[in-house]
Amino acid sequence: MKFLVLLLMLTTCAADPQDLTGKMFTFPQEGNKAHVRLNTPKQNFKVVTVCHRSFTDLKRNHGLFSLATPNYFNGFLIYYNYSSREMEPYVRDSRSKYGGLDYKPNVWHSICTTWDSGSGLMQLWFNGQPLTKKYVSSGEISGRPIIILGQEQDSHGGKFDPTQSFVGMMTDVHMWDYALSACEIQKYMDEQNFTPGNVLNWAALDFQITDRVLIESKQMTCVN
Repeated sequence: MKFLVLLLMLTTCAADPQDLTGKMFTFPQEGNKAHVRLNTPKQNFKVVTVCHRSFTDLKRNHGLFSLATPNYFNGFLIYYNYSSREMEPYVRDSRSKYGGLDYKPNVWHSICTTWDSGSGLMQLWFNGQPLTKKYVSSGEISGRPIIILGQEQDSHGGKFDPTQSFVGMMTDVHMWDYALSACEIQKYMDEQNFTPGNVLNWAALDFQITDRVLIESKQMTCVN
């Protein structure tokens, strides 16, 4: 009975998809346990777009979005390498690099990443700025996905490293199984009306929280 109560304390399940509009996930401490698992019935992706907003003061490497499958632990990963000051998106365990970004601490950053299996090309959008398209990997991301916020998966659903964990706030996470147009991405960046994700939708999110992750009202900048 004590073990059952402990499990209930450590894991919070969203019984039904929740509208998190105006909310954010807060990851307040480093560790290898706290994370949010985002659930979707979709699998076998040939095209992907992922958008999110994050806020952190970390001065080390950290994962921002981690999708793993049984075949590819870095199926679709967005990772910041602090030592090289590069954003490193991975697809099917292959890595691309984007440097020269103004990734300031304690500031909200909006990041969108698109990838097409036909061409193998990836493109990163950072705070409204489209960056160079780069080849990363062709062929679909196959298998059942496990999608994690707050940790970087080194196995399918686990093997978390606390030195790669995310500490900070995250909001407006969306995922599509097609390439979002430049106009739609710009609308997302500007927080205007845009087409919500058909794989992950922040306004109808199916998720599970494990350990110390809080749902709070999104912090807004006050204008005098």
